[in-house]
Amino acid sequence: MKKVLVIIPCYNEEANLERVVARLHEAAPWADYLIVNDCSTDSSVEVCRKNGFSYLNQAVNLGIGGTVQTGYLYARDHGYDATVQLDGDGQHDPAYLANVLEPVLDGKLDMCVGSRFITKEGFQTSLPRRMGINILSWIIHLLCGVRVRDTTSGFRACGKELTAFFADHYAQDYPEPEAILTAVLNGFKVGEVPVVMAERLGGKSSISALRSAYYMVKVCVALVVFRVTADHRGEVRT
Repeated sequence: MKKVLVIIPCYNEEANLERVVARLHEAAPWADYLIVNDCSTDSSVEVCRKNGFSYLNQAVNLGIGGTVQTGYLYARDHGYDATVQLDGDGQHDPAYLANVLEPVLDGKLDMCVGSRFITKEGFQTSLPRRMGINILSWIIHLLCGVRVRDTTSGFRACGKELTAFFADHYAQDYPEPEAILTAVLNGFKVGEVPVVMAERLGGKSSISALRSAYYMVKVCVALVVFRVTADHRGEVRT
């Protein structure tokens, strides 16, 4: 049986962690998991300690990119065959974890993204965010030729080689779209499968409507700049 690590990034998810881990145990008891606590200011650490959860505390706040990369580093250094990112807010249903993993474990994909926009079931996020995600999808397709509908989905699996690559090369500021582009430009196979997502179980998202709009503009520019400069930096494998 291949070793799988579920990476759960956590920032102020005290209201959600117990249910997230319980659902994960129920759906995928064969998978290991690691909660990476990004200097939460609530009682997330106490929840982990009280329940005996597998967790790691970061010394400084690194944001979502650095937090997920910490998980990739841990997975690489402990010999895991695949990783799955599962957000700590409860939006990702672990019942779909095996579906997201299957193409990776079968060797068909290096990264498989869980997409809510294929069957359009469950929580579809707000209209402005859907519009922004569609724009990101179009830009990524234009830049690398691969179509991924749910470009900002954090519910994604990576194989061993891509996990090791991301342990050294991972965008730090809301990295999901850039990770797709980076993987494709470096010769990895990326695709997606349908999943059903829910609204967050509790707590509050760190991304406001205004910040979300700023993020979309920033990422669009970053993707184009990254594509234009990647060959000159020698970061694209041949």
